[in-house]
Amino acid sequence: MDELLNQIAVKKAALDRLRPLSGPALAQLQKHYDVDLTYTSNAIEGNTLTLRETAEVIEHGITVGGKSLRDHLEAVDHYDALLWMRELAAATTPVDENAVCELHRRIVARSQPQIAGIYSRNPRRIAGSPVVFPNPAKIPQLMEEFGAWLTTAPVTPAAAFEAHYRLTAIHPFADGNGRSARLLMNLILIRGGYPPVAVRPEDRKAYLDSLESASLADDPAPYQTFMHQRLDATLAEYLSVLREALPPPMPNAGGE
Repeated sequence: MDELLNQIAVKKAALDRLRPLSGPALAQLQKHYDVDLTYTSNAIEGNTLTLRETAEVIEHGITVGGKSLRDHLEAVDHYDALLWMRELAAATTPVDENAVCELHRRIVARSQPQIAGIYSRNPRRIAGSPVVFPNPAKIPQLMEEFGAWLTTAPVTPAAAFEAHYRLTAIHPFADGNGRSARLLMNLILIRGGYPPVAVRPEDRKAYLDSLESASLADDPAPYQTFMHQRLDATLAEYLSVLREALPPPMPNAGGE
């Protein structure tokens, strides 16, 4: 883990040297990654839209034949919630319980408005998982405590990943907990100057297994390692793309 943290620190320093990041090309790059974040987060939860289809729905409002209305609405909801998350990340407003509920409200605003931002009053289970979530009666207190922790949590990758884990462990909503947790995680990462991290569909099993292990064995180390590996890979990708997008250096005066 120490070697991994060192790799991340080196890449983060390289990213900081490229700041300030601005310009039309970088705006387009951010939009590309935001569409990708929407696709990956929804795909992990069973949404059947491909990356291309997700982009068509978000950018052009085009419906895809053979795909459910809910799949389309989830794409629009997540993208809108992601844009709001970026606005909050750029502000100085504390991230608290209300912010988490607002993230969830936006994530299911069109697809499941009846549960938007509302804590579940029923038991929650994940099919095929032995993890047992807290009694619904305990959710308000647990979320209040979680919100208080969030307001003082450092803007570090470890804290971002812990916030994700804590929210999924409480599992306060009837649906949309994973999508909310990943946006919350990325909000903290962005505030800390890191790029947002996508958990790709091909990583779904390793991701869910690490979360389950953290809950059942009370051992967050494998989960933290997995998420730091994803951050390291994301930093490498960002650096590669950003370096390609940068204008070539100006020649020295005198032709040297």
